[in-house]
Amino acid sequence: MSKENYKVKKKIKLADFDTKEVIGDAKKKLKKLRKKLSDIQDTMYAEGKYSMLICLQGMDTSGKDSLIREVFKDVNARGVEVHSFKVPTELELKHDFLWRHYIALPAKGKIGVFNRTHYENVLVTRVHPEYVFGENLPQINSLEDVNDDFFRERMERINNFESHLVESGTIVLKFFLNLSKEEQKNRLLRRLNLPEKNWKFSAGDLKERKLWDKYQFCYEDLLNRTSKKNAPWFIIPADDKPTARLILADIVLDELEKYNFKEPVLPSKIQAQVEEFKEQLNNE
Repeated sequence: MSKENYKVKKKIKLADFDTKEVIGDAKKKLKKLRKKLSDIQDTMYAEGKYSMLICLQGMDTSGKDSLIREVFKDVNARGVEVHSFKVPTELELKHDFLWRHYIALPAKGKIGVFNRTHYENVLVTRVHPEYVFGENLPQINSLEDVNDDFFRERMERINNFESHLVESGTIVLKFFLNLSKEEQKNRLLRRLNLPEKNWKFSAGDLKERKLWDKYQFCYEDLLNRTSKKNAPWFIIPADDKPTARLILADIVLDELEKYNFKEPVLPSKIQAQVEEFKEQLNNE
């Protein structure tokens, strides 16, 4: 499993990437990785020098929620924060498009997971440009103003935003869960066929499915314009959920291991009194 195969390092065609890969014993292998991920996050938290931001994007039913649950289930709850960005609230629309994402960033020592991300602002709004009117921007007077140049300028602002995060000690990793249209159909049918899954279904999913090709174009463009050395995109085959989870966990762990986190050492003054403190406690 070569991690470099999934990284966007040059201009790509999304159609060239497989949507399905199957790795044997993926669930068992993930279980081992989860223990390592938990241990390294504990040390990362103790050191308190870096944070990590994991961005997840993908079409409806691509498996984002279950991936988060399975990959991070062994990590101390103190060390992981998950934010799912839905339709912007009235307050959020009164700020610039990055504001609600900025205030949700992980503190040093923590892993933050964005389930849908700031890229929705160059994805959903690009597929549905009329949504931009809700932001009440001074320069937007008609749909003609919400053009390709508008979204490319936004992507450059996102690149600058992520560069700022990296310079401030945030490790940024971005994952696109690459789902096939056929597999999405199967997963939607499963939600309809199983009563206990009915609550997950929305008629809006079918409306968005009809715009599949437009979404694929927008994803391809943003992957090409915003995958940078300091904040790379990885295209993860998502048709097989256990394999997708394993690949992502392996990439995250590999990146964290590069930083060689160290637990802080007690100040020399306190260190010199350790035996005295133990004696006090034992004599209580």
